[in-house]
Amino acid sequence: MNKATDRKAKIRKLFLVFFRIGAFTFGGGLAMIPFIKREIVDNHHWIEEEDIVDIFAIVQSVPGVIAVNSAIFVGYRVAGILGSVASALGVVLPSFVVIAVIATFFTTFKSIPVVANAFEGISAGVTALIVSALLNLRKASIKDVYGWIIAGCVFIVMTVTKISAVYLLLASAILGLIISHVRKKKGW
Repeated sequence: MNKATDRKAKIRKLFLVFFRIGAFTFGGGLAMIPFIKREIVDNHHWIEEEDIVDIFAIVQSVPGVIAVNSAIFVGYRVAGILGSVASALGVVLPSFVVIAVIATFFTTFKSIPVVANAFEGISAGVTALIVSALLNLRKASIKDVYGWIIAGCVFIVMTVTKISAVYLLLASAILGLIISHVRKKKGW
């Protein structure tokens, strides 16, 4: 396979993988993290496990939807600009179609008890997916007691205040730099 054919195959694969992520992940955002990680790291080996945590931190700290930002970032790393476009289209297209259908029939759907009950179940499942993502990501992102301290502080501040996640990530980065500097200076 020549280089151009290989690139086209990667772009097609990126579209299909992110289409599947977009089509089969309910709850969006954080609920998509375990699916994205499994596809990108475990199944296709496009990104290393250590890097995926950094990617999620980056895509969560910039404006936009986590899944779309992740798709753009990964797509670019795998196949450049066209990889970004294909990945973003793939992850957005299923939601676009579903929302267009729901918007068309919204008043009919919302009054059907089966639909309301199904969405209650989906909400509970999404909560479990988010907890699962948290548990999986902590293994790769929290490496020592200082990481636990930073994570605990951010969790507490997020729980009791309305401070933006962007500011908390910036504060975490600064704390990480300070701790690293002090540890090197003290020889810890």
